[in-house]
Amino acid sequence: MSAEFPASDSLPVAGTAYGLGIGPGEPDLITLKAYNILQKADVIAYPALEDGVSLARQIVDPHIPEGRIEIAIRIEMGKPADPIYDAAAIEIGKHLADGKTVAVLCEGDPFFYGSFMYLFGRLAEAGHPVKTVPGVSSMMACAAQLGAPLAAKNDVLQVIPGPLDADRLREQLAKTDAAAIIKLGRHFAKVRGVINELGLTDRARYIERATLETQKMVPLGDLPADAKAPYFSMILIHRRGDAWR
Repeated sequence: MSAEFPASDSLPVAGTAYGLGIGPGEPDLITLKAYNILQKADVIAYPALEDGVSLARQIVDPHIPEGRIEIAIRIEMGKPADPIYDAAAIEIGKHLADGKTVAVLCEGDPFFYGSFMYLFGRLAEAGHPVKTVPGVSSMMACAAQLGAPLAAKNDVLQVIPGPLDADRLREQLAKTDAAAIIKLGRHFAKVRGVINELGLTDRARYIERATLETQKMVPLGDLPADAKAPYFSMILIHRRGDAWR
């Protein structure tokens, strides 16, 4: 285990599901509350790819005690997600009905574009007690790693999903002081083109896999013209260049 954290008064309650925000990737960025709940949970559930690989599981691996029941919620790319979350909620619900405590892992923060919110709705509607533990979001981690404050004074900060069409991206970027563009992946070339059109390339910083060993960060304009971006990547823009100027 990478760290020893003090005990907390907020220990998990039997028969309750906890959505744990576990941060952007570095295991030590998990909160004390999430850590303490993780130590006591009977069941640990987490999103995973079809082959079972789970970034969420990898993040907390140093903190998981032996002998826990684990539920891998396998997300099949290109297929509707609702049936997957329906089945996962039923499986988790059975453990809750048996009086077990369930910790559901979520990268970043559960309610900031987090996958846990879909389970939250299903479990709550089924009458199960559900609580959420906030975590360090990827946006905050990216800003910290880049050494680039997001916003200051009366700046308007927008979070803009990369999958938006080019016209809407252009509209949102044109009227904001600062922006965090997320979910780049296969939309990177389109997003980069809009940023260039608006003359914001010199104000844009690119980062991928923030806080992980494979982290990469660079001014957007320094990337090759044919560069590609993974899903876990982000562009931060501030019109003044630095929020404090």
